[in-house]
Amino acid sequence: MPEGPGASRSASSASDGASWSGSAGSPQCPGPRRGAARASVPQKLAEVLSSQYGLNVFVAGLLFLLAWAVHASGVGKRDLLCLLTALMLLQLLWMLWYVGRSYAQRRLIRPKDTHAGARWLRGSITLFAAITIILGCFKIGYFIGFAECLSATEGVFPVMHAVHTVLQVYFLWGHAKDVIQSFKTLERFGVIHSVFTNLLLWANSVLNESKHQLNEHKARLATLGFGNITIALDDHTPPCNCTPPGLCSAIAHGIYYLYPFNIEYQILASTMLYVLWKNIGRNVDGPRHQRMQLKFNGVLAGSALGLTALAATIAVVVVYLIHIGRSKSKSESVLTMFYLYAITLLLLMGAAGLLGIRIYRLDERALDESKNPARKLDADLLVGTASGSWLISWGSILATVCAETCPPYTWYNLPYSILVIVEKYIQNLFIIESVHREPDGLSEAIQTLRVVTVCSGDDTALVASYFGRGAVAGPQGGAVPRVGNGNLCLQPGGKEERERCWEGVPGSACHSWLLQGDTKRRVLRNITAFLFLCNISLWIPPAFGCRPEYDNGLEEIVFGFEPWIIVVNLAMPFSIFYRIHAAASLFEVYCKL
Repeated sequence: MPEGPGASRSASSASDGASWSGSAGSPQCPGPRRGAARASVPQKLAEVLSSQYGLNVFVAGLLFLLAWAVHASGVGKRDLLCLLTALMLLQLLWMLWYVGRSYAQRRLIRPKDTHAGARWLRGSITLFAAITIILGCFKIGYFIGFAECLSATEGVFPVMHAVHTVLQVYFLWGHAKDVIQSFKTLERFGVIHSVFTNLLLWANSVLNESKHQLNEHKARLATLGFGNITIALDDHTPPCNCTPPGLCSAIAHGIYYLYPFNIEYQILASTMLYVLWKNIGRNVDGPRHQRMQLKFNGVLAGSALGLTALAATIAVVVVYLIHIGRSKSKSESVLTMFYLYAITLLLLMGAAGLLGIRIYRLDERALDESKNPARKLDADLLVGTASGSWLISWGSILATVCAETCPPYTWYNLPYSILVIVEKYIQNLFIIESVHREPDGLSEAIQTLRVVTVCSGDDTALVASYFGRGAVAGPQGGAVPRVGNGNLCLQPGGKEERERCWEGVPGSACHSWLLQGDTKRRVLRNITAFLFLCNISLWIPPAFGCRPEYDNGLEEIVFGFEPWIIVVNLAMPFSIFYRIHAAASLFEVYCKL
């Protein structure tokens, strides 16, 4: 059949391309790579432009927050809330447009990042969002009580925030896994705007909560004998009476107990949206994500220890909040109690983390080095947010060493601060190595091959002949290789029979098999469950006002009141978030084991 002109031109072009590629000594034509490089330039430019836009929005919002915090003339709370409301409204418009466009194109097959937006993560953000909406209802009640002297923006803001929270949770449930491939430039600006809007809402919540904690801290210092530190309160209470007074007082106290959940909601939303932004225009590999299952068998020891730590934490926090600031002797006693409790818990956590790392070092499984924005962000957040508590800990260490006089209870601050640094260092190593491990998807034949390799000297022909006979090996039953006095034997049976089979084998060889089987997973699950509950336990004290960095008074004397308070107020939110993020990462590790 004769070829048409188009076919001849195509053949000619293909011939030219092939000859050019051959002359270059490469089996592939570099033309497509050049086109791909040219295509990636506008994408990179859009990423840079959108990130700069987001940073400018964030910096401008932080300046508004700072101006309100220091009572700058001409900038009041109304201006700050107007800015935050406008940013939320703009994000709402973008999310509505995106959801509408996705619904109109619902029949299209869209690429998904299976690692992003895990179901447990979306469940956590839903829980925090529900408490955030309750917080908004409290703020509306507070506005109604002080309606005579508050601007209308303080009533509009919590309503807008509640609407923003509901739609954002719906958006993240439906689209957190999306890999956007159309309208990419516009979507980059929309997603990065959402990221920094949530960060500004987080900063606003942190500032309000920190001012409340600072006021309580100033009131406590006098009971510890630090009379040279000012106790002038710096709050923004409305200049009128609330009706009814009892209800308004209860609402005002309830608001600050709900702020920790609101803070976690905003930062979790920011991280999920940031992963969505990083995925825009990305080429997604084939599905490699392992389905995670929550298993409760074999974790009695770790769960029991973790629940004991959680119960002890609740008791310590209750006693601390009741007695701190009541008198000098009671304050010193509860500070000593807190330090001893924290030192014990941190020692146990460090030991558990070291054991887990040791088990991984004996494991032969390869690391998963595939590109994954969600996993990379998790690791960066672990290290980045840990630096907040490291900053406070080094300040406490320096204050304890350099202080001219130290009350007896402050000496416990030294080992406590050192252990905070060491424990987070160990835990970060354990979590990062856990999430980078390949899943336990190896065939039973490969596991058997590893065992024979360890236990037998000349194993190549032996294994080949063994598998050539069609023997089936594995923990589910069947023939299992047995080494005794240097000889390989076959022993049918399950787990109990296999354990009897390995009696008399050198310790290192048996140890290798145990680390490849159920024992290794059981130990790692117990370690992970224990560390998960301990991180929840250590999140509770600072989130609900149990902060010895404020209350022991030693650092304020060495560094000065205002410098140390600035350090704590900047670093404490990151320290609090580290614990909840580490708990989330450990939950993911537990489900993968």
